[in-house]
Order: sequence, then C-alpha cells, then structure tokens
Amino acid sequence: MRLNCIDAVLVATTTLMTCFAQAQFSNTTFDDLNLTTISSPIDPNIKISYKVPRGACNTAFESQTQYTGWVSVPGDFPTNTFFWFVGARDQQANSSLTIWLNGGPGSSSMFGFFTENGPCEVVDDGIDTFTTIAREWGWDRASNCLFIDQPNQVGLSYDVLTNGSIDLLTNNIYIPPAEAPNSLPSNAYMNGTFSSMNVNNTSNTTETAAVAIYHMLTGFLSAFPDLNPPEDNILGVNLFTESYGGKYGPTFAHKWEEMNASRTNGSMSNSTTVKIRLASLGIINGCIDDLIQAPYYPVMARNNPYGLTAINSIRAQMANSSFYTDGGCRDLINQCRAAVASQDPDNTGAVPYVNSVCESAYNSCTDNVMLPYSDAGRSVYDISALVPDSFPPKRYLEYMNTPAFQAAIGTRLNYTETNSQVAAAFVATGDYEREAMVPKLASLLDAGVRVGLIYGDRDYICNWLGGEAVSLALAQSVPNYSESFVSSGYAPIIVNDTYIGGVVRQFGNLSFSRIYQAGHFVPAYQPATAFQVFARIIRGDSVSTGENIDLSTYNTTGDANATSSLNLPTSPEPTCWIRDIPDSCSEEQQSMILNGEGFVVNGALQTGSTASAPSATTVTATSTMTTQLTGLFTATATPSSAASPNKGSGVGIFRLGAAAAAMLIL
Repeated sequence: MRLNCIDAVLVATTTLMTCFAQAQFSNTTFDDLNLTTISSPIDPNIKISYKVPRGACNTAFESQTQYTGWVSVPGDFPTNTFFWFVGARDQQANSSLTIWLNGGPGSSSMFGFFTENGPCEVVDDGIDTFTTIAREWGWDRASNCLFIDQPNQVGLSYDVLTNGSIDLLTNNIYIPPAEAPNSLPSNAYMNGTFSSMNVNNTSNTTETAAVAIYHMLTGFLSAFPDLNPPEDNILGVNLFTESYGGKYGPTFAHKWEEMNASRTNGSMSNSTTVKIRLASLGIINGCIDDLIQAPYYPVMARNNPYGLTAINSIRAQMANSSFYTDGGCRDLINQCRAAVASQDPDNTGAVPYVNSVCESAYNSCTDNVMLPYSDAGRSVYDISALVPDSFPPKRYLEYMNTPAFQAAIGTRLNYTETNSQVAAAFVATGDYEREAMVPKLASLLDAGVRVGLIYGDRDYICNWLGGEAVSLALAQSVPNYSESFVSSGYAPIIVNDTYIGGVVRQFGNLSFSRIYQAGHFVPAYQPATAFQVFARIIRGDSVSTGENIDLSTYNTTGDANATSSLNLPTSPEPTCWIRDIPDSCSEEQQSMILNGEGFVVNGALQTGSTASAPSATTVTATSTMTTQLTGLFTATATPSSAASPNKGSGVGIFRLGAAAAAMLIL
C-alpha cells in the first residue's frame, strides 16, 4: 500500500456524457428511505437503522437473508458505519460469520462486494441499464458474510450528509458546492451528497479504527444475536481483509481478543459488550510490515517468477540501498516505532512529533524503495498490465448511484469508492510504519486462531515475496511453529479435478499461499482458487486439498521453495471508465472528455457516432455462471492434467490494476 490518494468518483445515473450535469442534490427524506431503526439491547446509545435491500443484489437463492444499514455510535463526532449482511447459500454454511474489509486506508468494501467475492456482480442489461447476477464463487457459498465500510466517511459510511460538487477529471470533491471552473465542461462536473469530508471526523490510525469497529460490531451483533456464531461452533467468526488489511486484520483481531479477555477478567461488563470469538484471520496481499517487506520491492521488480525486468539493475541497487543505508527506510521506521513506544503507546495519532517522525519514514520508504518501479509504466497491482489498467470493470460505480439502487439500500449518499480525507488522516500520522504486526499475529496464532496469508504472485505493491518473508518471521515468533512451519514443503492448491491454482505451505493453524496468475485483488483474478482457499481456512481443512485434517499434527510436504516460473500475460487494452478517469483513462481519452467528445455507454467512454452494449439476453447467455452454486471441492488426487505454471494455460487469468500514480490499496 502506498498513498497518493484521491476520492473515487461520484456516481449518478449513467446516460450519454451530455447528461452528466443533471446530477443534483438528493431531496429524499429519511422517512422515504423506509429504514427500521432500533436501539442496541446492551447499549441504548447505539442505534441500528436497516432494511431488506430488495432487488439490489440478486443472490444465488431468493431465500438468502440480506440487510443493509448503518450502526450509529456516539462519540466525539457523528459515526454512521454502513454494513451489508448476506446470509449463506445453505444451512450448513449458516453457522459461521465472515467479516470482510477492504483496505486503503479509505477504500470501500463495496469494491470487494461487487468486484471480488460478494454474492453478486453487476452486468450490463442493455444500453445504460444494469442488473445483477449471482457470483458463482461468491464467499456466501461457504459462510454468512458481513461487508463493512470503514473507517467513518468511507464508501457509504458518513458523519453528516453534506452537499458538494465533484470534478470527474480529478475526482476531487468540493465542500460546499462550487461552480465548475471555466476550464471544465459542464458534463465533467457534478453535484451530489457526500460525507462532510472533515478530516477530523474519522479515525487516523489503525488502532483507533479498531476501537470504532469493535463498538460497531457490539451494536450489530447485539441487535442480531443469531448472527454471532455460538461458542461450540468450530467455524466461529472469521475476519478476511486485503491490502491495508495487513494492518487492519492483526490489529482488529487483537482488539477483539483484548476485549474478550476484559470480559473474562471482569474489567468489562458482559452485559454491555459482546464476545467476538475469532476462529480465523485471512489476509490477501497484505502490506503488513515494511521492515520485513520493503526490501522485496526491488527484488520483485527484477527477479519475479514471470521473467519481467521492470527496472534496470542500477535503479534496483539504489532502491535496495535506500532501505539499508544510515538514515534510510529501515532506520526511519525504527525511529518511528521508538517514538510511538515512548510517546504514543496507545497509537492515538494525537502526538504531533510522533506523527511527523512516522510520516517521514513512510515518505522515505515510498519514494526511495517502492517508487522506482514506476519507471516501468506498469500497474502496481499487476505487473502484467501497462497503465492505465482498468480491471475489474467499474460499472458497479454507475449502478450504485442509480436512484433505484439508492432507494433499495436506503441511502441519500452518493457513493464514492475511496475517501481522500481518510487517506490523508492516516498518512498524517504515519500509520503505515507505526507498529510491527508480527507480534499481534503471533499472539493470535498462539491463541489457536487460524491465520492464512494469501498472495497473488503478479502483485507488486504488496508482493508475495514480502508476504512469504512475513510468514517465516511469524513462524519464528511462535515456538511450536519455528521449525515445523519452515520445514514444511509447498504443496499444490488443488482447485478442481483438472486445475492447480497455486502452492501452499501449511503447518497447524498457519498457512501461506502463493496464487498463480493473480494480482493484488486475488478474488477478482482467480475467483475459484480464492474461494477454495478461503473456505478451507475457515473450516480448518487442508488448504492444499480441502480434506478434513488434524491441525495439531498436519503439515504440507513438497518443494522447499515456491519458485515455479510462469509466462507473463499480454497487457489488456484498457477501458476508460468515466467514474474512474484518473486511473483507467489515457491522456488522449482524458483530453476527449475535457473537450466534450465521445459517448459514455454503460459507464465506459466510446468514440464514433454510435454506441452499443450487450442486450439482456446476451448477458445471460455469456455469463460465466454455472448451475452449481453451492458446495466445496475436496481433492482425492493431484490432477494429472494440471496447468503447468510455465505454460500459463488452464489458469483463469483476470487482470486488475490502476495507474501507479494512484498508489493506494483497496
């Protein structure tokens, strides 16, 4: 994760570009939203407003429970945290709860919901018309799922609903509303309703965000106690996250364990809190600790398994030296953490000197160790993709801001994918470098929590080489794992009867998976593999085969290293998504938009005098959907016709990326 963050685009109903300027402030009243508002049974100050979002997301079965809503928690500023709950597809999976968080910081979990692992995906249904279809490998196939937009003001979470304007060319939001600059055509500047964009009305460190989400979950689970898995259920609560989730995951999970301990020792009342019994923590391409991972940036840029030489040897050597030199990245991180330990041990982000030292460390590591890769002109999320890289399709941004969708979920807010003020708040405290996360992960592992580290091998920004190093450092921190995990070999991840999706090293409750031909957002690139790995982790099965195992003695066997080479796919032609102009549109396309040229159809810029989109029947016919929407796979043998890593065939290749200049984690 590296931040030079900008807000994601405000979305309104999509028509031709000439109609963009019609977006206006919402005149919907609270009563019009048809929300049911209740108080938490254990804390009347916490309010939960929710509804059934009929028609907003077509799941595999109509019988699946869905709730969208907001948990409002009192505090120093208004906090209304958005959630979307989806029940599992069958009764067997209904006994677990998986919480999903995207990263950023400042990125919405609706990105994950609609483009990665949620129960449905948005597809074209004719020109400027959308529908949703059930996602074949949605994670609701194996668990109840709760998607949360956090910290406050991210996505559909808000402090105070505030009218404003957005510049589509830059994605900058202006509060209060402002007239469009003379240099901008009216179709590139819109009005809408947002959060206040007040940088003080959100969390500014991972620790403060963890406290906020604990209180949010206290309200949610007290209002819906049946969704909190019972004590005797082996599946329990699972926390899965990605990218900046390398910080969120360990810290949030550790906070829940702390709160549980406080309930047990009597320092917190059981009658005013809830127990969150964490069974597993999964981190997908997480940026967990620069002190461990940063040295692998120049390595990944030159010595990756795809044979891509992204930068020359001199640039790589300079980047590597910038980490180790006196006063370099490593030294500055250590200075930051020493300052935190002595002056801000609770990670409040309220000590200016500490914030300054840690922000300096972050800037040094970013500019000198990570950024040389930008010479290549390739996506930080997928080394195979040139910038601009526009995968996955951003039509969901259009869909989420149609009046019908907003009414269905009960919001007056215009959806934005990323909040720049939240990102700025975390940058200003140097949150990225403040804390070593391996000790928190080690305490979770020692407490019996299953920890799965999952890394797509085409990602650069939180690459698998650094992720593997974290897994080894974690194992060394837990006595029972220090030798047994390291000595375990890499076994194939068998996804089905004919396909191997990667390799995994697993001992006991710890696993590290390298996913073949996947970039930063693994479920978007390799949905079937990502699902099987997820399901096996939460069930405590072999990540390699899906077999039921005894975790107290199980370990994988195979090669000592995961060094298989693969062919680099050809970079796809980008699509210019009008709601993601800075990251998906070329300079030529941006000039066209600035000059009022071209058409926008289904959220994408097109040129010429006519435009077309798939009809509803075409969408149905070409969908990747199969008739089998439930169940898991358990291997009984290694496929004899498995895709060879150095051929690249047989591996479902999906691409996702953004301009390196964006440098944020979703």
